[in-house]
Amino acid sequence: MTGMDLGRFGIWRHGGSIGPDLARGVERLGYGTIWLGGSPSGDLADAEGVLAATDHVVVGTGIVNMWATSAEEVAASYHRLEDAYPGRFLLGVGIGHPEATKEYRSPYATIVDYLDKLDAAEVPEERRVLAALGPKVLRLSTERAAGAHPYLVPPEHTRQARETLGDGPLLAPEQKVVVDTDADRARELGRKNVANPYLKLVNYTGNLKRLGWSERDIADGGSDALVDVLALHGDAATIAAGLTAHLDAGADHVAVQALTRRGEDPLPALRAVAETLKLA
Repeated sequence: MTGMDLGRFGIWRHGGSIGPDLARGVERLGYGTIWLGGSPSGDLADAEGVLAATDHVVVGTGIVNMWATSAEEVAASYHRLEDAYPGRFLLGVGIGHPEATKEYRSPYATIVDYLDKLDAAEVPEERRVLAALGPKVLRLSTERAAGAHPYLVPPEHTRQARETLGDGPLLAPEQKVVVDTDADRARELGRKNVANPYLKLVNYTGNLKRLGWSERDIADGGSDALVDVLALHGDAATIAAGLTAHLDAGADHVAVQALTRRGEDPLPALRAVAETLKLA
């Protein structure tokens, strides 16, 4: 575990889309962690901005891409943030996916080498997590990090991941949600955010197949059943129950990605969920 209080629930958003007002609003709602996605740059400037705008919320990366950022660069940034905001930053790192990286090769060996370099730069194991889907990297996250931060996973993956991790290591999955009781409209937004690019990437599709989803479920933007699991929709109570299902399956923390239409403020949806979960 990290030794940090991440809270039961946090939020996940692309790093560049979290300004000071949104960050402060999320903190006031009672979410414990703000995860910055979209392969944040190695200078961790987005994380620094969120830390500066808030008082106590933990900020994590979900995730720094090992192919795009050297371990030495991100380690220096980690220490800068730790010095300025002690105990509030959690470094999430991962291998990304082969479709996005021309140099993608020997992924497991690359992860191990990267972690070796973080060790050499004195980034503590308990202050870093790994993006992990399959059993091999999940096990590595228990040996070389505080635990795992899986992305695009249903509660069934959380259950299996906890069995692999055993008791103790952090398990902090991401879960997409659409707070909307119009099923067709909500599913349309969910499918848009699930199908492209994730259902075209082999690490995610391979993981879904391991969980029993078929090629037919994955094809053509995803079956309704698959989209409904990966992007929960409904009223706040329905969303809260779906998020709690991850905790019941063994998660320590759930990173909530509230899907909204372009330009729409996510705070109302996050507020409705937070109030239902009684976070504040």
